[in-house]
Amino acid sequence: MSEITLKIPAHLPAGLVVATDVSEQDYLTSYAEHFHEWIDGVVIKLTPVSDRHEQVSVHFRVLLNMYFELRPIGKARLSPFVMCIRSAIREPDVQVILNDNPGDFSDMGMIGPADICIEIVSPESIARDRGEKFSEYEQARVKEYWIIDPVRQSADFYRLLDANRYAEIMPDAEGNYRTPLLHDLRINIATLWRKSLPGYLEIAEQVKEMLGN
Repeated sequence: MSEITLKIPAHLPAGLVVATDVSEQDYLTSYAEHFHEWIDGVVIKLTPVSDRHEQVSVHFRVLLNMYFELRPIGKARLSPFVMCIRSAIREPDVQVILNDNPGDFSDMGMIGPADICIEIVSPESIARDRGEKFSEYEQARVKEYWIIDPVRQSADFYRLLDANRYAEIMPDAEGNYRTPLLHDLRINIATLWRKSLPGYLEIAEQVKEMLGN
């Protein structure tokens, strides 16, 4: 009887490994919609998110959707919508894809880097979000990478500079982060740590005020 040899990478990615030697197509067919990620043939299972994680994720979704409704220059998508970059297929918590993005956007996912990736840190994802994904997104030339940590109440914003390296961009004196990719939008850092995050109507009013509507 011949032995079966599995192809196991020398360095396994952070996370719960559920399969190795998996093709991209097999991942997209069998794993993608069930909150998994694919890194060079290895499939990892993403752990269930906390209530706070979900609240912050929804906050960004509503904020960005309202922005794009009033200024239709792009769209936002949430996990498990995939982003395929080089040797990895990731599911950013939130990804922003502008209309002039040269990648291939389809019902299956984003082929190529999104313009902005937002990851909301959970205890088990620290190494992945601040290590592996930071490097992958930088190398893939995701223009901005936002790391939001509700537990530590920290928000880090990185922007790709001319040398194709991320530089941390600090909020302004009022505690707002602004990006040239989304003109007039302000991300108020303190709001993210509120016990009760703004509802749809409050966010709508905020975005209208930002855009002068």
